[in-house]
Amino acid sequence: MEASEPELKKELDATLHARRELGADYDTALVESFLEKVEQRLDGTVDRRVRRQLAEQQLVVARGSRPPQSESSFGERFGFGIITLIVSIPLSAIGVVQAHLPGLLVTWAGIVGVNVVHAARDGGLFPHRRGKSSSASDWEE
Repeated sequence: MEASEPELKKELDATLHARRELGADYDTALVESFLEKVEQRLDGTVDRRVRRQLAEQQLVVARGSRPPQSESSFGERFGFGIITLIVSIPLSAIGVVQAHLPGLLVTWAGIVGVNVVHAARDGGLFPHRRGKSSSASDWEE
């Protein structure tokens, strides 16, 4: 964005100059025109960044390693566990009030299920599958 700052400054100067010449009647149109130009430049910058990140991810995948953000860290897993424990308190109360012991059991089965799925999604429960090549069949050991 640094390279386009002088261009944006020129656009703003031109818009302010046009406003002085045309008067306050055209303020809305001039501001909208300027903001449209700024939005186009932002869209271009975002597009370039997204393309660069996708290219970097494809490069990582092509080299055969996992992207760093695909594997959950200990902090993320720990935080998720703490959050589910906090949320389990009101959910347990609702389950007991609505359906007594069966409601409590269903609530905790759901909480455990969510945690198991979260732990298994990046290979946390099945570490032997992490290093497996993507070209190998799931049936081969």
